[in-house]
Amino acid sequence: MIVRVIRQAEAANIGPVAVAAGDMEIVEAVQRAGARAILTDPHLPSGSDRIVAALAELDPQGHHDVIINLQGDIPFIQPEAVKACADLLASQPDCDISTVMVAEADRAERSNPDIPKVVAAMAADGRSGRALYFTRSVLYGDAPVWLHHGIYGYRREALLGFTAAPPSPLEQRERLEQLRALELGMTLWAAVLDEAPISVDNPADLERARAHARSLKGR
Repeated sequence: MIVRVIRQAEAANIGPVAVAAGDMEIVEAVQRAGARAILTDPHLPSGSDRIVAALAELDPQGHHDVIINLQGDIPFIQPEAVKACADLLASQPDCDISTVMVAEADRAERSNPDIPKVVAAMAADGRSGRALYFTRSVLYGDAPVWLHHGIYGYRREALLGFTAAPPSPLEQRERLEQLRALELGMTLWAAVLDEAPISVDNPADLERARAHARSLKGR
């Protein structure tokens, strides 16, 4: 699954791709696939901290100013989604962190606390918006509710500042680490995806992902 994420990231063709992992088994699997992996401290508190640790080895001179963080549990992430994060950082000079969101497919999703929502000030073209807040709470009204997906693009300075700060009050209340960035005064923009990436969080998701992979092979 992680190797498939690597291939999707490579297909975005926006820069070098590497895996930061706290498990030697993952590192070895990635290396067998011909990709690069960095073994990091398994006790690091978050993926963002893992990226910072890997960057110290991958790019100690700081040549790369933009870093895209993909999770290993989204095997069908579209290269266009990866590129969208990079494009937002390029097109919005005030953007410190970019991410992605999808319009709700079912109104029941807006009341599901397991699905984070984005409150955004939308751009005129409706394809991106400046994030005002993220929440697990119910959002009301007739306008579309935007569902957040945890793909992030960071300016390097923002990533270092974010990981250096302790968890914030809103972050702890909502259990959403992106709120730390907002409380630090950072600006976040979210690009609109037309389709939500399949995330593998439990055995049922894994079976759904396997079925989707089989359908792709038949095309």
